[in-house]
Amino acid sequence: MVKKILHLLSKEIRGLHEAAYLLGFCAILAQLLSLVRDRLFAYYFGAGPTLDLYYASFRIPDMIFVTIASMVSISVLVPFFIERVEKDFEEGKRFINNLFSTFCISIVLVSAIVFFLVPYILPIVLPGFKDSIQLPELIELTRILLLSPILLGISNFLASITQMYNRFFIYAVSPLLYNFGIVCGTVFLYPHFGVHGLVYGVLFGALLHMLIQVPFVKEQGLLPSFKFIFDLKPIREVVLISLPRTLTLSSNQIATFFLVAFASLLGVGSISIFNFSLNLQSVPLAIIGVSYSSAVFPLLTRLFSAKKHEEFVERMIVSAQHIIFWSVPITVLFIVLRAQIVRTILGAGQFSWADTRLTAASLALFTVSVVGQGLILLFVRAYYSGGKTWKPFGINLLSSTIIVLVAYSLIRLFEQVPLFQYFIESLFKVSDVSGTVVLMLPLAYSVGVLVNTVLHWLSFNRDFKNFSAPVLATLFQSVSASVIMGYVAYWGLNIFDMIFDIRTLWGIFMQGFCAGIAGIIAGIFILKLLDSRELAEVWKTLHQKIWKVEVLPEEIHTIS
Repeated sequence: MVKKILHLLSKEIRGLHEAAYLLGFCAILAQLLSLVRDRLFAYYFGAGPTLDLYYASFRIPDMIFVTIASMVSISVLVPFFIERVEKDFEEGKRFINNLFSTFCISIVLVSAIVFFLVPYILPIVLPGFKDSIQLPELIELTRILLLSPILLGISNFLASITQMYNRFFIYAVSPLLYNFGIVCGTVFLYPHFGVHGLVYGVLFGALLHMLIQVPFVKEQGLLPSFKFIFDLKPIREVVLISLPRTLTLSSNQIATFFLVAFASLLGVGSISIFNFSLNLQSVPLAIIGVSYSSAVFPLLTRLFSAKKHEEFVERMIVSAQHIIFWSVPITVLFIVLRAQIVRTILGAGQFSWADTRLTAASLALFTVSVVGQGLILLFVRAYYSGGKTWKPFGINLLSSTIIVLVAYSLIRLFEQVPLFQYFIESLFKVSDVSGTVVLMLPLAYSVGVLVNTVLHWLSFNRDFKNFSAPVLATLFQSVSASVIMGYVAYWGLNIFDMIFDIRTLWGIFMQGFCAGIAGIIAGIFILKLLDSRELAEVWKTLHQKIWKVEVLPEEIHTIS
């Protein structure tokens, strides 16, 4: 039985759609577990001080993860591993050992230093907790979570090896195990250890995330070993390539840092509302954007290395088309069905109706940028596949700066201009709910992401001609179908409101589900009329069993 499981995990997957759909399917399972996690959080804590404390404790460990652990991330290491291991296995193994040893010393040293500095850093990065009685506990939780970037960093290092061999199943299962650990912490450890039990669950999930990578890597003879003698030349080469990527992630993380810092000043529950809605909008992003960009990355690297630039652009086109094809309709459905989604997933226990309405409005504002977030992941990986990391850094730094400045400006505008406040509250029907100023944070985030998307698109099209035309055609078809889909779903809500009792969980779920199905049917019908190529490709891939389909030559194609 164990051998069968290991064989399944180590199965090689080469087709783009096959890999993307596998990653998407596993992402759905992982996101379902994350939704179970969030429902448990909502049930036990609601949008209140305990959950604010829990989410706040991730800020510094997250920053360490993106600044140190991202230096050995998949998007950085896969090109290096492919080049060295395929050319000379023994040389590649020495390179892996050398890099692994340097990474371990670096991240452990940084975490140890931060351990002692946490009491001085937290009041600065989270000013809302500066005079709070929760500050001592926040310091304890943050220190415990400093183990998380170490475990996840090692896991990402090993995942680079599994991705090099196209073992996407292992990579796809690891987030499942991570969320499983958090759920276990919530159910089994929280009753005994309180909020400390939640972070113990995070560490358990991070450990599982790492251990799932070990058997295959060991089987290939590439399990890294610790060495005290370092060759600085290849390390310097990796650092020079990874530094812009690390700075890119850091800029995004710093933007989130500021948003959470702003949230800590906006009242109790604001951090929870922000994180709940951010997690919910991450579901379609993880299933679609992350899946396609991860699946195509090794192929893009090989094509660029072989100087097959036309085929490189073709794969980018087809990936972008399918990200748009899936993301635009889901974005529209999330906006229309936001209240039903939030109430079904989070509406239990301590999570009030006011929490539901604020989270739903925040979700709608976040979701506007989901298509852009998926495309950004693809553009960034495309540049990384060719070793061009400074351009994405510049664009992301600019967009992150925009997010922070726009967030600050919108908060001031919301608080000082009653007409603007009235417009936002009326638009999302939350005029009678307190704490609506928190909606300025997801709005600022989406503005920055949309600017980021446009800049990446224009830059990529300038570097690689003939990209935009076929992708824009898909965008037009998807938007056209999605508008009809959203309209049908909206009226479906009114119709099914009379059929189901929306005062119950089952009733509000069925209302949203049936309205969504009606909208999807209408969208498929419109896409069929528009002769959507992506719809035909999806049907063909599913019809012929995705695990047997090869990519046809003529196809154009963000711890807590």
